[in-house]
Amino acid sequence: MSVDLPYFDDFFDRLAQGPDSHITRVFQRHLHWGYFARPVEGDVSDETFLAGAEAMTEHVSRAAGVADGQRILEVGCGFGGTIAHMNDRLSNCHFVGLNIDERQVRRARELVTARPTNDVRFVVGDACKIPFPEASFDVVMAVECIFHFPSRRTFLTEARRVLRTGGTLMVSDFIANARKFAEMSDWMEANPNAQGTFFGSMTPAISSETYAKLGRAKRLELVQDEDITVESMPTYPWMKRVYAQNGLPEGVKTVSFLEELTRRGFFEYRVLTFRATA
Repeated sequence: MSVDLPYFDDFFDRLAQGPDSHITRVFQRHLHWGYFARPVEGDVSDETFLAGAEAMTEHVSRAAGVADGQRILEVGCGFGGTIAHMNDRLSNCHFVGLNIDERQVRRARELVTARPTNDVRFVVGDACKIPFPEASFDVVMAVECIFHFPSRRTFLTEARRVLRTGGTLMVSDFIANARKFAEMSDWMEANPNAQGTFFGSMTPAISSETYAKLGRAKRLELVQDEDITVESMPTYPWMKRVYAQNGLPEGVKTVSFLEELTRRGFFEYRVLTFRATA
């Protein structure tokens, strides 16, 4: 399948350099932002960031309420790091990772092996056309990927379709601050060249209020909306350094743009949990 993910093109070029390349070491397991319970200003070490990335995985897993014996689907599964984390901790689970990029699915299959009591599968597929029957899962997770989907509305429809009634959808996303829409629009108009293209196609951010409205229309009740912007902030200087060190100036530009939007309060990093209703 053809997808517009320039940063993965760069990642795979550098992964081909071997297991000792810097990109391979720092993005071996997780590709998402980090969570820092005691955030500090300035750059953090690779080791500190990797611990923060693992902490973010634990945080979103808890928000999703994952537990032994569940059927869990992760869309936009990357290299399988979130499923690997849950596989290490849960028993008697059926895990499915879904990704539209065949390269990521192949790498996830190489990196993640099911523990004896669990079942793990990685599947190539579209999150807006999930290739599973109705009520197939207890939990659906979307960690920092929904902004790549062509339609959040369509994804929510599909997530509800494959969830059992009473099941859980967890989404982490960069949320637009509704109180600052006008200010953000003015700033974007004044800085038309600030946004980089490193992360490829991205749909416009929406507010928490819009998420709640879309969810209700799809029989998904928003039950938790957690703002962890402050706890994620050390990600930005670390990521800019890593991209600069690896000769990825467009990555530095794109992350700088997201950091500016966040520091100005236009974007918030939020973890949203929905319950599938009848």
